[in-house]
Amino acid sequence: MDVLTSWLVEKQPIILQGCISLVTAFLALWLGFKASNFISAVMQKIMQKRGVDYAVAVFAGNFLQIFLKLAVLIAVLAHVGIETSSFIAVLGAAGLAIGLSLQGSLANFASGILIITFRPFKTGDFVEVSGVSGSVREIQIFSTILTTPDNRHVVVPNAQVTGGPIVNYSRHETRRIDMTVGVSYDADLKKTEQVLKAVLDKHPLVLVDPVYTVGVSALGDSSVNFVVRPWVLTSNYWPVQFELNQQIKAALDEAGIGIPFPQMDVHLHQNKA
Repeated sequence: MDVLTSWLVEKQPIILQGCISLVTAFLALWLGFKASNFISAVMQKIMQKRGVDYAVAVFAGNFLQIFLKLAVLIAVLAHVGIETSSFIAVLGAAGLAIGLSLQGSLANFASGILIITFRPFKTGDFVEVSGVSGSVREIQIFSTILTTPDNRHVVVPNAQVTGGPIVNYSRHETRRIDMTVGVSYDADLKKTEQVLKAVLDKHPLVLVDPVYTVGVSALGDSSVNFVVRPWVLTSNYWPVQFELNQQIKAALDEAGIGIPFPQMDVHLHQNKA
């Protein structure tokens, strides 16, 4: 016991210095991480005030946050006496091994950089990527967050986003509605065309420029098919399409123009054996 007491008395300055260094390191680590979060949040707000897209601001903020936290960790390790050069070498070797085992994550990260750089879509755009359609909520480092029309939360890896076609329905201000209307073969085609054009002319949300298209597209098995292609604002696409379907049906019924059901002629041959 006396030996332990004398050893503690002898080593008291070293132990005290070590405890102070340890407490200081934990405090510096905590404050450094807090500061990293604060700086990242401030940078995101500044970028958004300057008109930078929200998704781009979030992506840059997350990247800066990770970089600052890594720098704080290295500085704290150097403060407690750990050789940072060897640590960096070990970290590099570990990073290489982790990178080889996480090639998919690195591909997602690289794809995230491509999305931010070339910006095929922005926050709020309605897109179709990797077979999923929805509004872009956020572009993260490894994934893109979509919200579907039925309010489902979908996380799509960035590598899948850039690995296939990207359809951005919100890119342009106007869109064309493509509709096919089938009428019976005994219908007056000129009258049918006039009825369809009248419906489009009366609708207040159908654009005058570009001009709409109405014409016979095909002679089907049981109907003469008209294409109806009006132009509308992108934000009015679905409401106008729903209303036109109802109004065209009502106008054709009023004009006495039938919309036939699929038909099949069956011929019976009597066996005269």
